[in-house]
Amino acid sequence: MWQSYMNGLLMALGLIMAIGAQNAFVLAQSLRREHHLPVAALCVTCDALLVAAGVFGLATLLAQSPLLLSIARWGGAAFLLWYASLALRRAFSQQSLQRDGQQTARSLRTVLLSALAVTLLNPHVYLDTVLLIGSLGAQQSVPGAYVMGAASASLLWFSVLAIGAAWLAPWLARPSTWRILDVLVAMMMFTVAAQLIVSG
Repeated sequence: MWQSYMNGLLMALGLIMAIGAQNAFVLAQSLRREHHLPVAALCVTCDALLVAAGVFGLATLLAQSPLLLSIARWGGAAFLLWYASLALRRAFSQQSLQRDGQQTARSLRTVLLSALAVTLLNPHVYLDTVLLIGSLGAQQSVPGAYVMGAASASLLWFSVLAIGAAWLAPWLARPSTWRILDVLVAMMMFTVAAQLIVSG
């Protein structure tokens, strides 16, 4: 049991720590201190559910359906391009450089819907979390323990990302920091979208 748990923990940590659309979104929300803890909780929950789905059958279904993978790829690329454009627009607008009370705060519902979109419309979540982590988990002696290990990795990572970045926010309050952050987020999203389009 513990071997399966550790396999899930280490495999998920290795993949989840790579900088991607979801991590960039959580980091940006944490630096802004805008509903960052609910966003982190949502990401952890989604990861756990997707890993469980992959371990218990969805990975096999996706691997056998090129159509589903193609839909995920092109839909995800379109969403990432749209989100990158928004980040780029924020980077070059005066409003994007204002913090906290100076900037119109988005509602919890709006932020969570954005986090859900970044998580579920990103094809990498299906290729990595469901297919790769899920298919490996299906081969474990105790698949349930593997799922728990992967969920623990997600909980650990997003907690560190959300709390750590929020703690650093007062030292990162300069307007230039927000501009750079939005430009980096936009570049990240454009790069991932381009990779998806090229691979498609």
